[in-house]
Amino acid sequence: MIEVRSFKGLGGADHGWLKAKHHFSFGGYYDPERMGWGALRVWNDDEIAPHTGFPPHPHANMEIITYVRDGAITHEDSLGNTGRTEAGDVQVMSAGSGVRHAEYNREPETTRIFQIWIEPDREGGKPSWGAKPFPRGDRAGSFVVLASGFATDADALPIRAEARVLGATLKAGEAAEYAFGKGRHGYLVPAEGEVEINGVSLKARDGAAIEDESVVKITALKDSEIVLVDAP
Repeated sequence: MIEVRSFKGLGGADHGWLKAKHHFSFGGYYDPERMGWGALRVWNDDEIAPHTGFPPHPHANMEIITYVRDGAITHEDSLGNTGRTEAGDVQVMSAGSGVRHAEYNREPETTRIFQIWIEPDREGGKPSWGAKPFPRGDRAGSFVVLASGFATDADALPIRAEARVLGATLKAGEAAEYAFGKGRHGYLVPAEGEVEINGVSLKARDGAAIEDESVVKITALKDSEIVLVDAP
């Protein structure tokens, strides 16, 4: 089963400095049919105006993955971590028992991110933060694991959930496959381009909720950048 959730049909909010679209219920947007997808709780498509951002605020018991599409995001938190994550790269914050953080666009251009929240396997634990470059060229033609709770994914940023966040870039006409384990939930969004997933068409920033598909084949109809979550 592949259910398309068109970008135009997503809930959202325009705060002036922040233009957000929500694939699942978030903030002032509530849809009882879209409270999450397995352990995937949030997928926000955010555009942050230059020299603005999210001021310090708390989180606990959530794995928060930020995929930077354009521009850069600057992170600060109550643990003393600071860092700037550029387009194509990824940061992960494990909120654990509790942390305060801020995310700023200190750039002269709009920053665009996917903000992905995954429920952890267990509550509590020491909070942590990390970031890593994932050059788009290294993802050409196949999926690369960006963040993972599986020890076998040694090159990925660690999260505290039996889940994976993956990325791929495909030229028009190229295809990549991904196999899901039994009972898994997939959610795929093309950051750019246009694709078919097992014959179902998706435009840029549309979402595809995937269930009971052992293997998906993603074919690029245009040059495309893809982000995929595989969650319990």
